[in-house]
Amino acid sequence: MRHKVAGRGLGRNTNHRKALLRNLVTALFDHLKIETTVAKAKEARKLAEKVITLARKGDLAARRLALSHIPNKDMVRKLFIEVAPKIERTSGYLRVVKTRFRSGDNSDMAILEFVDYDVLKGAVAAPKAETEEKPKKKKAKEPKAPKAEKASKTAKPKRTAKAAEEKDKDKK
Repeated sequence: MRHKVAGRGLGRNTNHRKALLRNLVTALFDHLKIETTVAKAKEARKLAEKVITLARKGDLAARRLALSHIPNKDMVRKLFIEVAPKIERTSGYLRVVKTRFRSGDNSDMAILEFVDYDVLKGAVAAPKAETEEKPKKKKAKEPKAPKAEKASKTAKPKRTAKAAEEKDKDKK
């Protein structure tokens, strides 16, 4: 009996489960939206919302606590600098939207995304757009001239038995 046992085991041991959830949350902060199973999404949401709350505080202690949950400096930096300042909510930053049943094992799949996904996607993509150069116009393809045949030695045909006999007769 599982009386007063919180959380989902996800069929993994503790270290594997922690690594899985850290990787899911890291992918979420990187892409702002991920698709996974419903159970994994609900567990990852718990961890991600705690880290987002720390990011909204923004101080050094909060950053160190966030790094203890997700030991990826680049993702924590992105979360604290780019994502958290755009969030105006006090809680409920993420949503789990059930999408389909996975072919193969028929598992319930869900999308875990930020509630303000459109705002964040535009805000995170805007700095990248400023640094990009304008794409160069592509020139219309001109038809290529046919390749000149090689003036190298032509391959000699293989001698067949019949051709060898005829050559021998000619020599005699």
